Amino acid sequence: MSVSTNVPLLEVRDLSVVFHSASDKVYALQDIHFTLNQGGILGIVGETGSGKSVLAQSILNLTSPGVIESGSIRYKGEDILTMPPARQRNMRGKDISLIFPDPATCFDPLFTIGDQIVETIQTHEKVGKREAKEKAVHLLELVGIPSPQRRIDEYPFQFSGGMIQRAMIAAAISSNPELIVADNPTQALDVTIQAQIIELLFELKERLGTTIVFISHNLGVVSQIVQDVMVLYSGRMVEYGAKDKVLREAEHPYTRALIESVPAISGPRAGKLKTIPGQRGNGRGTGCIFKSRCPVAAAECEQPPVFREIASEHHVACWQAANE
Repeated sequence: MSVSTNVPLLEVRDLSVVFHSASDKVYALQDIHFTLNQGGILGIVGETGSGKSVLAQSILNLTSPGVIESGSIRYKGEDILTMPPARQRNMRGKDISLIFPDPATCFDPLFTIGDQIVETIQTHEKVGKREAKEKAVHLLELVGIPSPQRRIDEYPFQFSGGMIQRAMIAAAISSNPELIVADNPTQALDVTIQAQIIELLFELKERLGTTIVFISHNLGVVSQIVQDVMVLYSGRMVEYGAKDKVLREAEHPYTRALIESVPAISGPRAGKLKTIPGQRGNGRGTGCIFKSRCPVAAAECEQPPVFREIASEHHVACWQAANE
């Protein structure tokens, strides 16, 4: 992983999150660790249930009903998990913003888009309502919403799917956060709108210097925007590294299976959809968590694999992966 002589913007170490039931507990995340420097874009991928959204919420210490059992999440060297509650509340939205996969969870249908963005601005900045509204109009214009002076007084139901997603991004950047955690921001959008949202996030990164954690199950979308990629399976990191290393030289069988499951529009796989056999487990048991679905599982896979560096900027948790 990348090493910097400066304090990283975000540093996660040995993070484990559990969900408790009346008689048991289930790990949603286990031993997650990564470093993200200022201006970087980290992509986190994995199928549904792999722990991506739990990780997004954990960064802001919003895991309820899950519980962070162990680990640390440091923002500019300060552990978010031990911050006083007031400091955590001020940090959310001001320093770190979360873009939700569903805009309906972000906007109240009873209030205008403008009222809600203005409230967000005034929560973190000492400005009057008029100045906050002017900034909100500018933000809507910045994210590509036409006629922002008029649309700021409209309600969420008056916005299309792509426009409401843009408005949610406008709200997320309203206080100039240094870090945006985008949790499936292109989910349920058509391909054209997805491309527009990706372009918008990249423009914001270039223009404002924003650091981004981009979470998705869509490898095609991830490959367009990120610099580094983390692959999650059943709450554990199975591969991590520079985008080209992970997506073009994948060593973990699960990563390769994810890549091969992306539909091809030409070549021998055109029109064919390859699936991963079996079902995702719950992370319990001994040995490698992917062994029951793995085409190359061997005797050593009965032991937990070591997450190790196999090449520069390329880490993997697999006994079958070869070192350079």
